Amino acid sequence: MLEERPISPDSIQLLHAGMNHSVRLSASEKIASQQQLDYYYAVVKKQILQFQSYTTGLFPRYSTENNVGYVRDSLYCAMTCWALSRGYLRLNDDQGRYYELGQAAVKTMRGILLCWMRQSDKVENFKRVHSAVFALHSKFNLLTGEAVEGTENYGHLQIDVVALFILTLVQMITSGLEIIYTTDEVSFVQNIVFYIERAYRTPDFGMWEMGTRYNDGTPELHASSIGMVKAALEAINGCNLYGSKGTVGSVIYVDIDAHNRNRTTFETLLPRESNSKNVDASLIPTISFPCFAAHDESLHHRTFAKCIRKLKGKYGFKRFLRDGQFCVLENPNRQFYQSGETKLFQGVECQWPMFFVYMIIDGEICTNVE
Repeated sequence: MLEERPISPDSIQLLHAGMNHSVRLSASEKIASQQQLDYYYAVVKKQILQFQSYTTGLFPRYSTENNVGYVRDSLYCAMTCWALSRGYLRLNDDQGRYYELGQAAVKTMRGILLCWMRQSDKVENFKRVHSAVFALHSKFNLLTGEAVEGTENYGHLQIDVVALFILTLVQMITSGLEIIYTTDEVSFVQNIVFYIERAYRTPDFGMWEMGTRYNDGTPELHASSIGMVKAALEAINGCNLYGSKGTVGSVIYVDIDAHNRNRTTFETLLPRESNSKNVDASLIPTISFPCFAAHDESLHHRTFAKCIRKLKGKYGFKRFLRDGQFCVLENPNRQFYQSGETKLFQGVECQWPMFFVYMIIDGEICTNVE
C-alpha cells in the first residue's frame, strides 16, 4: 500500500522547479525533487499504468472493467504519464523512468489513433452528413480495438473528445515525443481536423455523453465542445506532426474561417453551456486546464464564477442542475429519462470532487492562491 502523505506548497514549488529547465537546482533540491517524483511514479504505476491494455494501450473507466476502453479516460491517463515524464527529464539519473512514462503515453495516443483509423469511412461520411450515425466512436474493445457491440444508442458523437485528442497530440509532439510515424497517419489527422471544424453547427452529446439535460437521446450544441475545438484548432494549425524531423508534407493546416466561427459561437454562448443547460461543470476544463479556450479575461471570470456559484458543493461540483446521474432517485434500469423526470433530482444532484482538482491546477497555473 502507498503511504498517503500531505503535499506542502513548498514541495509543489520545488517539484515545479524540477520540471522547469530554466531553473537551476542545488544538490539537496534535486534529491528532494527526485523523492517527490518517485512518490508520484509509484502512484501512477499502482493506480494507472497497471490497468493499461497491453494490446491497444487504452484504459478502462473503472478498475473492475476488463472489456471496454474509453478514449476520454485514456487521454487523461496519457497526460498523467507524459507530465510525470517531463518532471524526470531534468534529473541526471532518472532510472529510465522518463522514457518509460513517455512511451506509455505514446502507446495510448497511437492506440486511439489506430482505433479511429479503422473507422476512416465514418470520417468521410461525417464530413458530408453531420450525423451521429457516422461519428467516431468514443469507446472500443479494450483488447482488440474494435467497436463495442450493442452501443447503437450510445452517444458516440463527442466532438470534444476528438478535440482533446488533437490538443494533447500537439503538446506531446512539441515536447519531443514521436507519435505519428507515416504519411497515412498524417493524412488521417488532417482529416479529423476537418471532422471537428464545423463544431459550431454540429449538435453532439458533450462531455457527459447524454446530449440535453433531459437525457432523452437528443444532441445539442455545447459551448464546452465548441471551446475545445477552438483550442485544438489553434494548437494544431501549422504543427508539424513529425516534430523537428518533418517537412512541409507533415504540416497540418486549419480553415481560418471555421476557427473564427467556432470562436464567435463559443464566446456568444458563454457563460451558458447549451440551450438546456444554463451552467455546466464541463466548462471548467474548457476555459481552464487543459484547454484554456477563453482568451477574454472577463468572460473567463464570469464563467468560472457562475460555475462556482451554482454548482459548487461541500464534496465537489454538480455536473449541472437537476443531474440525475448516480442519484438515489434515478432508475438505473432505464437509459433515458421520462418527460419531466429531471425535476425529481433538483437539490439532490451528486457532487464530483474531481473539479476541485481542476481548480487547484488552474490556481497553480494562474498563480491564484484562492
